[in-house]
Amino acid sequence: MKQKWIPEMDGLRALMIFLVSWYHIWQQSWLTPVIGNYSLDYLLRSGYVWVDGTVLMSAFLLYRPYAAARQRGTPLPEARIFYRRRARKILPGYWSILAITLAAVCLPWKLYATPQYLVKDIATHLSFTFPFFYDTYVMTPLGAACWTLAIEVQAYALFPWIARASLTRPGRTAASMLVLCFGFRIWCIWSLNEFSMVVNQLINFLDVYVAGCCMAEIYERMNARREKTGAPAWTRWAAAGIFLAAGWGMLKMLRIQAASTVYTAEQGFAGWIAGMLGMERGSSNYPIIQRNQMLYRPVYAVLLGSMMLAAPFSVKPLRWLLGNRGTRFLAGISMNYYLAHQTVIVHMRRIGFPHSEAEYPNQVGEQPWQTQYTMLAFGLSFLAAVLITYFIEKPVQKIVDRRTKK
Repeated sequence: MKQKWIPEMDGLRALMIFLVSWYHIWQQSWLTPVIGNYSLDYLLRSGYVWVDGTVLMSAFLLYRPYAAARQRGTPLPEARIFYRRRARKILPGYWSILAITLAAVCLPWKLYATPQYLVKDIATHLSFTFPFFYDTYVMTPLGAACWTLAIEVQAYALFPWIARASLTRPGRTAASMLVLCFGFRIWCIWSLNEFSMVVNQLINFLDVYVAGCCMAEIYERMNARREKTGAPAWTRWAAAGIFLAAGWGMLKMLRIQAASTVYTAEQGFAGWIAGMLGMERGSSNYPIIQRNQMLYRPVYAVLLGSMMLAAPFSVKPLRWLLGNRGTRFLAGISMNYYLAHQTVIVHMRRIGFPHSEAEYPNQVGEQPWQTQYTMLAFGLSFLAAVLITYFIEKPVQKIVDRRTKK
């Protein structure tokens, strides 16, 4: 049975992708907007956190058919169909972005030092294994944002089997995943001093996947009850209150996450951990930021999960704000926007577009360069996503669908 789409997820997905891309653009422009006396600096510095939200939403949507099958007594999704749908969705856009980046940026600008590195980078990107190697993950010229899709694909490979195990032995399956995740995370925190290669590995997201599966179970039960008995006004307002409270909690957590780039003794919990690591005052605390990201990841999952669960059951104005034709369009191009935007914005700096007077205009706060760069970065990334989605991804999907039906 084909499931009804949840419109509110469109707005949440578009918002999260926008905030992540804004963080990447801010890294290049250093333009920090201020609304009156309210600075958005903390939202930009912690923008990477919203990637956790996209992973959580993916887990929720992937497990939802299995939760619905349990709730309604319908057949379970077939693994073959699951894999075909995932490949149909992600591969056309992803492969085209890799090919365009390679042909238009990497090769003309000679971004590979050796042919061996070129072959390794392409091979690991095609096999979604590039996050396992420092040079193909951190240093790749093919677009650093692609790592999220690699983690998702690795999860896709296991998901049908995990989902079926969750249906038969939910407690044991969830406990095993959490023990594996938290065991690995504790080992990272207490054994390593640098976390770039571990913070975003699939094993470090297993608690997020567990949260997403739990969300799907809760949603299907709530939705079944709503279909049977309706939704009284007080429940809609209660859902709106939960959504706003969870959003407020996220803003508070983002302020904590957006620690200063220099460790001081006044940084509270981050400062305490820095002291445990033996870091000196004035030293870079980038490892502390990544460490806190791992520590707070379950909190983010609970808060973001509460927002995702509450939105579809909320009052009509909030549901309309999140789920309308505009947000549906933005959600439809969001994956290609996310995959393409970092390549676009980095190459803009590489070729000096737009023109700046200073060699490093972001460091001196050059205007109007900062504003021009920010607007062009958003605009060109958006244009690239639209072109890839409607001139490559969707036509290829139609061809695949026609051949599949034969």
